[in-house]
Amino acid sequence: MLIYALLGTSNYLSVGPVAVTSIILMTGISVLAEPFSEDFINLLLITGLITGVIQVLLGIFRMGFLTNLISQPVISGFISAAAIIIIISQISNSLGIQIPRKLSAIEAIGYTFQHIKSTHLITFSITAFAITFLLVFRKINKKLPAALLLIMLFIGLSYFLDLKSYGVTIIGTIPSGFPEFAIPNFNFETIKKLIPTATTLTLIGYIGSVGIGKSFEMKYRNYKVLPNRELIALGFAKIAGTFFQGNLVSGSYSRSAINEDAGAKTLLSSVVVAIIIVFSLLYLTPLLYYLPKAVLAAIILVSVLSLIKTKEAIQYFNIRLDDFLVMLVTFLVSLVFTISTGILVGTLLSFAIFQYKSANPHVAELVKLPNTNYYRNINRFPEGEQVNDYSILRFDDQLYFGNASYFKEVIFAHIDKKEPKPKFIILHANNIHNIDSSGIYALEDIQEELTKKEITILFSGLIGPVRDILIRADFFSKDHASKQFMNISDAVNYANTQQDNNPETSSLITQHNDRRFISFRKRKR
Repeated sequence: MLIYALLGTSNYLSVGPVAVTSIILMTGISVLAEPFSEDFINLLLITGLITGVIQVLLGIFRMGFLTNLISQPVISGFISAAAIIIIISQISNSLGIQIPRKLSAIEAIGYTFQHIKSTHLITFSITAFAITFLLVFRKINKKLPAALLLIMLFIGLSYFLDLKSYGVTIIGTIPSGFPEFAIPNFNFETIKKLIPTATTLTLIGYIGSVGIGKSFEMKYRNYKVLPNRELIALGFAKIAGTFFQGNLVSGSYSRSAINEDAGAKTLLSSVVVAIIIVFSLLYLTPLLYYLPKAVLAAIILVSVLSLIKTKEAIQYFNIRLDDFLVMLVTFLVSLVFTISTGILVGTLLSFAIFQYKSANPHVAELVKLPNTNYYRNINRFPEGEQVNDYSILRFDDQLYFGNASYFKEVIFAHIDKKEPKPKFIILHANNIHNIDSSGIYALEDIQEELTKKEITILFSGLIGPVRDILIRADFFSKDHASKQFMNISDAVNYANTQQDNNPETSSLITQHNDRRFISFRKRKR
């Protein structure tokens, strides 16, 4: 927290161990070592160190933009799955049923139902009361320290009623004092095994932290979150924590919200909290000896319920089914296998859907709305005016290798279904924001084929960067009857005047580009 206070850029972000990253750590390391053994703790510290180094390097090389590769539905999916996994992990402490550690989340649910008769009633009663207590206090006033009051209450009850003698599991001895400086033991083989988990934590921890910081930035607009600085701050916080035997830290959803509710305005709040934590480590740990684990389970359960993104799922379903599919697949894979696998599958699915849409973009035939100069999609405005002499098409994506063949197929298929054949194809290109060599070759093929059919292609609304590329490719110097126009109306007027045998009519933009082409050719020579 002290390191982040010195280097971070979010006034409200509170860093520390986070449920989501803790679950990723647990699932990634528990397959390599017995949970909570010395080897396990050593691997946990090494993972924090690797993650911190990666984040610092990414920040130095200004690679903060890489987190944009993970879409919001993927984030919602794995966070929801992580919340479910956390809830399942607390069944043992909530019900008093001893569940084998190595069971998966789905297996743990099955095991619980099979042994539901083994529920410890006092433990279950404590959990139910604690959850009710927290929810009631949350409704009364969120600023009240409900969790702290609950802990104090049950420490007292556990001590005076000797709940341990009734079979209630308590925390027991917690080592006091500040952890000493120590260097974890590691080698190349260990690092290689931990790289997948560390990479996942690098992205997920950073995305969550920056997301929290950005949400407060949008709310208050009195500071700016700098992504690359955040990477460096979070990375050094992890590295520092590693050498003092600390769990891996990231931005916390709940602690940041509590930080804001308490009235924090600057990063000095992190310094104050760090001092209080040090004081607690030195002097208050004996007081927690009698705390029932069921109370901690209740606090965790209430905290993670908000992480289940049901509202987002409903929103995705109503607005974009593909986003809902990505979230659902990420959620299920994370739940059945591992969170890192879920993130990978969800991200790949996002890219696959994006690539499919980009390879098969929307193409609209435009018609003129009656008594206006507006041209719109014929499928949305079937009352629009259609003219046999020309067809107007709008291609709604960049023209590149991924959709160049599709682009040609659409043009030729449109011409084939037209009777009589149009004399002009007007390509309204204001949505073609980029073009590569494959796109240029596709345009040349279309021009050649249309010339054979005695059809002229006209360009409307070409944006400057695309025109520049076409000029450098000598596209408009070919002997094809190519013309370009500022808008559809100019192209339509040109087509009409050509029908009237008035070839002297041309657009200002065509003359402008002719001059630019001549100038470019001179510079090229």
